[in-house]
Amino acid sequence: MSATLERPAPAATTTRRPAPAKDSRKLIRSQVRAGWVLLAPALLHSGIFLVIPVAFAIALSFTDYSFGDSWAWVGFENYTELFRDANFRAAFGNTVLYAVVVIPVSMALSLLIALGLNQKIRGLGFFRTAFYIPTVTATVAIATIWLWIYNPGSGLANGFLSLFGFAPNQWLSSPDTALPSLMAVGIWQGLGTKIVIYLAALQGVSRDLLESAALDGASRWQKFVNVTWPALGPVQFFVLVTSIVGTFQVFDLVYVMTDGGPGTETTVLVLDIYQNAFQDLRLGFASAETVIMMLLIAIFIGLGRLLQKADVND
Repeated sequence: MSATLERPAPAATTTRRPAPAKDSRKLIRSQVRAGWVLLAPALLHSGIFLVIPVAFAIALSFTDYSFGDSWAWVGFENYTELFRDANFRAAFGNTVLYAVVVIPVSMALSLLIALGLNQKIRGLGFFRTAFYIPTVTATVAIATIWLWIYNPGSGLANGFLSLFGFAPNQWLSSPDTALPSLMAVGIWQGLGTKIVIYLAALQGVSRDLLESAALDGASRWQKFVNVTWPALGPVQFFVLVTSIVGTFQVFDLVYVMTDGGPGTETTVLVLDIYQNAFQDLRLGFASAETVIMMLLIAIFIGLGRLLQKADVND
């Protein structure tokens, strides 16, 4: 009877990940240090001109501080007084309405114009420059030009409408048209930057995907919805955030053209903050209003983020 010899099973080998060499760890640490050194100027700038002023404004919002006077801690008194203040309520409503109208309209127009400028057309450089000029022009100069356009006696707006038989309008003096008139200027002035950003994004859309969609028989609208629009997602959010911040901080346009009038029909938050802080010298009250505006901007940015996520999921 012969015994069967069994071969021993090979021992299980476990592959161990080699530990990084000492030189590699040194290289990583040196890269991290170099990164912090490069970030240091930006962090220092943000700390001095952003973080510290914001913290200071939040602290002042709980006081009754005025320039050169004694101050006392008043807690949430400024915030409760804010919502009883008629000027603040008007400024809050006007600012939200201004943002709700200007942001989507300017983004839609900018994207539409960028799509047109992305085509091979004559005079492309001229049109790109023409749309961008208002962005780099001083707002005071733009406001002065539009004051002439809206002039009820000799302005271009009434002169143009008179060709079609319309009666002259008091554009900036009438409560019904003052804020819409400012919205039109804000939309026009903000087109240039958005157009340039959208143009850069459109030129980065994959040509292969567009050609594949065309070969499959997709129409222009189908190519835009299924190829171009998804590719613009991150750019859309960037444009939205910058538009929200810029729109809520509108000041010089309103200050030069209407100074918040007639009445409080065009008073916005930054203008009201300026009047409370530097005209009425109520710095604590103005700081509380600033904190409310920062929270409002954060809420709008959060809503924009949720809309972007919902669009991506769809």
